[in-house]
Amino acid sequence: MPVTIQLPSDLERRLRSEFSDLEFEAREALALELFRRGKLSHFELSQILQIDRVETDALLKRHGVVEGSLTMQDLDEQSRTLEGVLGPVRR
Repeated sequence: MPVTIQLPSDLERRLRSEFSDLEFEAREALALELFRRGKLSHFELSQILQIDRVETDALLKRHGVVEGSLTMQDLDEQSRTLEGVLGPVRR
């Protein structure tokens, strides 16, 4: 499914001068963000980017994405749950 992003022409020219394949950069950024949010599996990320598992692992490492890593929202929810079970934390 093609996805189109409308950019102002001056911004598009600048980005095209910085990236040899702007379409791939946009697809990669979207796919990584969806993976970070838990909306894509490792396999689906590989499929979207048309790379193998080893290349996908390297991509995730380059971008500091750890599979199964917790977000700040996850940590906040877990903290609230623990305080609900154990009581407030003394500081």
